[in-house]
Amino acid sequence: MTENRQYKCLLISDFTIDNLAAYLRGGSSPPEIIPLISPFNQVIRVLLDNSLECWQKNPDLAVVWTQPKSVIPSFNRIMNYEHTTEERILQEVDEFSSLLLTIGKRLKYLFIPTWILPSYPRGTGLLDMKSGIGIGVTLARMNLRLADNMQEASNIFLLNAQNWIIGAGKDAFSPKLWYMGKIAFGNIVFQRAAREIKAALRGITGKARKLIILDLDDTLWGGIVGDLGWEKIILGGHDPIGEAYVDFQRGLKALTNRGILLGIVSKNEETTAIEAINKRPEMFLTLDDFAGWKINWKDKARNIIDLISELNLGLDSAVFIDDNPVERARVKATLPEVLVPEWPEDPIFYKQILLGLRCFDAPSISREDSSRTKMYVSERKRQAMEINLGSMEKWLQSLEITVKIEKLSTGDLPRTAQLLNKTNQMNLSTRRMTEPELYTWAKKPGHELWTFRVSDKFGDSGLTGIISLKTENDRGKIVDFILSCRVMGRGVEETMLHTAITRVQTLGLNQVFAEFIPTNRNRPCLEFWKNSGFAKGRRDLSFSWNTRSPYTLPNWITLVNSEVSV
Repeated sequence: MTENRQYKCLLISDFTIDNLAAYLRGGSSPPEIIPLISPFNQVIRVLLDNSLECWQKNPDLAVVWTQPKSVIPSFNRIMNYEHTTEERILQEVDEFSSLLLTIGKRLKYLFIPTWILPSYPRGTGLLDMKSGIGIGVTLARMNLRLADNMQEASNIFLLNAQNWIIGAGKDAFSPKLWYMGKIAFGNIVFQRAAREIKAALRGITGKARKLIILDLDDTLWGGIVGDLGWEKIILGGHDPIGEAYVDFQRGLKALTNRGILLGIVSKNEETTAIEAINKRPEMFLTLDDFAGWKINWKDKARNIIDLISELNLGLDSAVFIDDNPVERARVKATLPEVLVPEWPEDPIFYKQILLGLRCFDAPSISREDSSRTKMYVSERKRQAMEINLGSMEKWLQSLEITVKIEKLSTGDLPRTAQLLNKTNQMNLSTRRMTEPELYTWAKKPGHELWTFRVSDKFGDSGLTGIISLKTENDRGKIVDFILSCRVMGRGVEETMLHTAITRVQTLGLNQVFAEFIPTNRNRPCLEFWKNSGFAKGRRDLSFSWNTRSPYTLPNWITLVNSEVSV
């Protein structure tokens, strides 16, 4: 999927939703969305009847945004202070959920804003959060039930509409808009909803940012450490500014648990800056929280390029945070792919701005995501060891690499789909698929897909490789060959080919072949295949192996098979 891809989005609602369509269509932030509006206030009919004209335009995704009283009749009784039961209300939520799950199967993605109410009614006042009576508690349980019902559908996402209402404040609702045009919300709500939907699409399609590059002085702490010394920088203590810096660091640390990496680019003496990080007791972040750093007096734009290159990432994966507007302007002008948010002068607002960024959205958080920083720290140690050992093969032997092979399981499906959709460099075909599409493909007759987990004496890199195979007559075709850049060049690539060839031999097929589909990022994959030992075919973009010959497993790899017949 490319950044400039267009998405057709069907808007299904029980109120006038043209304003949301306008905000989705406009604006400069990707992706480009072509909104399609379903018939007004016919939600159930639209969900049931796929022969309607709005479905004939083959939308990629849909947004189903409803008012709770219109699609859950029993909730309307609660709103009128009439008697009903919570069981009846939740049963109606289940019935509505089944319709959503059905249309979800026809779409790549389905977004459902949560149910909300205008802020002006007090509900049942003192009793609003009392079970069986309160409107507020009933609505909360309806949203939770809806979320539970959508849990297993990997392409359906609930969006927290309450955040849009809070952000809009008193302008979230207007009785005048409702009575004059059946417009349920103010424009600010629709603006925020459009931004959220676009952010969600970027995250789902692998465009989420994954690296925050930080300045140090007056960004992670107050003051210039080179002038003040680490003892006198502003950080922590009984001081609102010092406390704000520590809280900002806590926010950054929290993002690392979602798989976001941290890096440093700072104009400083490296030894002085490292001393502050190591010695200042109020530092919430440690060196092991950073995937890498460039601390020197060079141009920050140049340092950002070098750091991102070392981490095997792209410029479009990075966010640059710096208190200095001149430095921000320099990076923004020189490296337009890097996101450079406007930054407040007052550190008290740092954490608020950080946690309000919409660029980190992802459809799932895997075990590998939550330990990504540790993996990069381990990689630094491996590289240091490589320098000391000198010989590449001796270094590889010393790593004690273990590769575990497993057939695709439902438990590994989110991480596998994430790897398929986000990996660009070591990727044979760069095809993109949703979780259901990938799982369906892997279960077809003649199709097989294996995942590869890599670990060594420094740590577990997790699920980092995918290879898929398709039987075509007397040949086996490698469809996907994907490996995370974190473990490239250690023999895992050859291990994956060994697995595929051994499996094809077991099936009694004569040949293994692969077809390379070039993109502007996957040249490292092509270079590997050219040196893989496979015979080159048409335009050096196709490769084959005669199965009469074995494909040797690297002698420094310990291979563990788990329910894999190879």
